[in-house]
Amino acid sequence: MVVSARRRNETGQRVPIAISVIGGQALADTGTYNVGRLTQLQPSLQFYSTNPRNSAANIRGLGAPFGLTNDGIEQGVGIYVDQVYYSRIASATFDFTDTERIEVLRGPQGTLYGKNTTAGAINVITRAPSFSPEARVELTGGNYDFFQGKASISGPLISDKLALRLSTSITSRRGTIFNERQNEFQNSQDNVSVRGQLLLRATDNLDLTLYGDYSRQDPICCVQYYARVGTTQRPLSRQYAALAAAFNYTVPSTNPFDRVTDVDSPLRALQELGGGSLLANWNLGGSTLTSVSAYRFWHWTPSNDRDFIGLPITTVSANPSQQSQFTQEVRLASNGTNTLDYVVGAFYFYQKIDTQGLQVQGTAASRFLLNPTTANANNPAVLNTLTARNTIGFTNTSAAVFGKLTWHVTDKLAIAPGIRVNYDEKSGSFVSLVTTGTGSTILNADQRGVLAPQRYQPRFDDWNVSGDITASYQFTADILGYATYARSNKSGGINLSGLPLDGANNPILASATVKPARVNHFELGLKTQFLDRRATVNFSAFWTDIEDYQATVTNGQLGVLRGYLANAGEVRTRGIEIDSAFRPTSRLSLYANGAYTDARYVRFTDAPCPPELAGGATATATNPASPAATAGGFSPPNCNISGQRLPGVSEWAFSYGAEYSVPVRIMGADSQFYIGYDGSYRSNFSSNPSRSIYTDVAGYAISNFRIGVKARDKWNAFAWVRNAFDQNYFDLLALQAGNTGLVVGQPGDPRTFGFTVSKSF
Repeated sequence: MVVSARRRNETGQRVPIAISVIGGQALADTGTYNVGRLTQLQPSLQFYSTNPRNSAANIRGLGAPFGLTNDGIEQGVGIYVDQVYYSRIASATFDFTDTERIEVLRGPQGTLYGKNTTAGAINVITRAPSFSPEARVELTGGNYDFFQGKASISGPLISDKLALRLSTSITSRRGTIFNERQNEFQNSQDNVSVRGQLLLRATDNLDLTLYGDYSRQDPICCVQYYARVGTTQRPLSRQYAALAAAFNYTVPSTNPFDRVTDVDSPLRALQELGGGSLLANWNLGGSTLTSVSAYRFWHWTPSNDRDFIGLPITTVSANPSQQSQFTQEVRLASNGTNTLDYVVGAFYFYQKIDTQGLQVQGTAASRFLLNPTTANANNPAVLNTLTARNTIGFTNTSAAVFGKLTWHVTDKLAIAPGIRVNYDEKSGSFVSLVTTGTGSTILNADQRGVLAPQRYQPRFDDWNVSGDITASYQFTADILGYATYARSNKSGGINLSGLPLDGANNPILASATVKPARVNHFELGLKTQFLDRRATVNFSAFWTDIEDYQATVTNGQLGVLRGYLANAGEVRTRGIEIDSAFRPTSRLSLYANGAYTDARYVRFTDAPCPPELAGGATATATNPASPAATAGGFSPPNCNISGQRLPGVSEWAFSYGAEYSVPVRIMGADSQFYIGYDGSYRSNFSSNPSRSIYTDVAGYAISNFRIGVKARDKWNAFAWVRNAFDQNYFDLLALQAGNTGLVVGQPGDPRTFGFTVSKSF
């Protein structure tokens, strides 16, 4: 399969990069229509989302910090669609529409892709306009009122000169969680997208392609709810069970897989995203000059329930946000294969984000959030209607020049060094106005401990240099070996979700910025094909060290509801991957992919403590820290989590599948009857930045089946079932604020089934 991972079209098996390619037909066959579902096909890719804004993509255990989002966060996995960089991970939660292929590049890609690809990149390539008329329609229906419709049409407007392509996608599904209080199903899907492309062959050597797209998603989403309860170091009277009893409150079910909740705040996850771009390719003979100009926007209108139960603790939690970006890239790449091949270029990026936060506390907040030793903990009026109105601004300018050279020393040996020089400038503003129920801005210490007024303007700028060098050797026409060293950077960040507080409940201004993360990466790989290329087996082994790793952590003080960015001293991730496919006969195809990932904090000596070591009075020399889960105990001010696994990373992950077909004739046409299976497995992983005994997500396996008939490139009709054995599992677990011991979860999809029919013209 042809790929463009190195900014030129090449055969995937000849590219010395760990890369997986999923074609458009495979995406359709497996029901993979977004990044979240892509993880079931790619063991090294993880994607976690409690709502679109609060999403994270990781490759090999690295990427975005795991935890609450922050406008100042830099991604570590770059998302690209038709060569355009999507800065906000939320804007990558779109449905795949009219997709030709997706390339998942593993390992640092900073030389050609930029500063935010220290873990890898996801490269989405949509189908190009065609000068031959064509069209395609796909319709799917299933349980939970699932409906998805996709359509595309393409053809010439002026023969051999101007071609148009239009495509659209609609996805809707009833929620899988029932809210008894609000009498509605939640965590639904409601997505609409349109995309258009106009290709102009201006001359024999110059192509211009204009892209435009718009997506709107407005689901009733996103709910997390009761999963389990653990013991913290709060007094027993202030742990979840006692607090709930004091309000005579019980959750609808203590079995999270009953999929029922009673959260009392309305839910919404409305986002609108889109943009336009112009791609120019000018063939100069020995090289091609490429220009990519793009503007994109993302608008977010949410409503959340951040206490996760049906009590009025936090009655309003919403952070509407508006983001826009402009990018410009110019590249010059040599054509063909020469003794020296090259890609050189320059990149410019500008981004602006405005966020308006609103948080309101309710009558139950005092009991749940205040230090239990204070008298105000029993006074609901202290926190009732305590309100924070946050105004957040962020701008980011980035510019880079880069180059990649491939020296073909012999017809088998190639040496490929690369370098990128990048400049980043960031400025932000955070203003939080906090008022009491009477509208007063005069707060007592307990009120400031929950919602503290803050005002600060962080700023960061930095030059950095990334580079890599790869040596590859083509042992035979079907065996390629390679070794890579990469030095990459993740730009420094600024905290824009509020700062942690000191002992007097004042913001710690020194934590307004975080240092850049420095990445040293080593990799060995082998790509092989044999049995007349009916079998493909690719291996890679990697070791990555990160200095000043950027982590999202939660302040351990009582009542603090936000996460913030901090630098962990050192992180290491290492592992082995295998991608394989085998077609023993024309009727049977199989694949199996696996990843072993050992991702750990090497040095993080002052991390926030997990819940079993938090919530009590601060330990001192006189009163040393109590054992974990000691109610009423003394809690350390911070914890040394060096050696612990990184959150969100399964040590073992696999994907595997097969399809068997039998030729048949239907209405006089050559067709195929087929049955297919796709499975995936992930071992357990930590769902808290500081690993807790309460928030480990158990490993799970998912099995999907399909059966149908098809005529190649004409039509396809099949029945499918996903999670066929109705495996109960969590996408992630989280903690209720205030160290009450309540653990909440977001369950993965139950068994779903349906029928899909598609027709190409």
